[in-house]
Amino acid sequence: MPEIITNQQNELAKIIERYAENDGVYATAIPSLFFIRRSSMSEPSYSVYEPSFCIVAQGAKEVWLAQERFEYNPTEYLVSSVHLPVTAQVIEASQDFPYLGFKLEFTANQILEVLRDFGIRVGAKENTNRGMFVSPIELPLFDAVIRLVRLLDHSEDIPVLAPLFTKEILYRVLKGQNGVMLEQIAIKGSSAHQVKDVIEHITNNYEKSFRVEDLAEKVNMSVSSLHRHFKEVTAMSPIQFQKQLRLQEARRLLLSESTDAADVAFRVGYESASQFSREYSRMFGFPPREDIKRIKAQ
Repeated sequence: MPEIITNQQNELAKIIERYAENDGVYATAIPSLFFIRRSSMSEPSYSVYEPSFCIVAQGAKEVWLAQERFEYNPTEYLVSSVHLPVTAQVIEASQDFPYLGFKLEFTANQILEVLRDFGIRVGAKENTNRGMFVSPIELPLFDAVIRLVRLLDHSEDIPVLAPLFTKEILYRVLKGQNGVMLEQIAIKGSSAHQVKDVIEHITNNYEKSFRVEDLAEKVNMSVSSLHRHFKEVTAMSPIQFQKQLRLQEARRLLLSESTDAADVAFRVGYESASQFSREYSRMFGFPPREDIKRIKAQ
């Protein structure tokens, strides 16, 4: 790797350490920019990734989307182009060499704005690709990242320059080898954009039952086409996607509130507490009560 990128990685790591002194996730003064610090290899964490651009400044991380594994380190970046329920784990970190991460969230409208402003080529509308990818990081992209984070030391410049540097980062990603995966999400009428609309509907109504036929009609797709394109983007079916959202929210509720598993099961949309317990155990490795007790004891 060129020495200049190595120097920029070291600079990014130092900036993150200044703003993230202890383990955790930290919002910054730049809208949609977050820093993450972990001082040890973590247990798997379950969450829904927002559309985001992620860099590891130090350490390494793996992310599972259904049965597909994405690993990235300081030589690469990860992009989630839509909301995706994932399992993530820091796999390289220590007290002396903590994991340091950078996450910049974005919207489909921001992608569309970049496509319009820079006249980037638009692929065929029927193309759909996985909604998550890892790519090698290149100097022009890292340079834009460094200029963005340097603004934290010059807060008066953030309102004017942060949107410009963010746009440049998205431009560099779109121009990269996997840019087509991102551009399709923003183009109205594309299959990927229709899948994005279905993802947003399920995400906002995860506790409600649905018929795939109704979802397909909602976005003017056939049922078979929706199934195929949805699985290409998310690596799972609409029903599997909803199940992951329900179980993740159930776990969050069990950890944050003093309530029993049956109550939580019904709140997230399950009609059967026993089915909820079975599916919870399958996903997290332990029954609800045992899982929460184990986590709280750590």
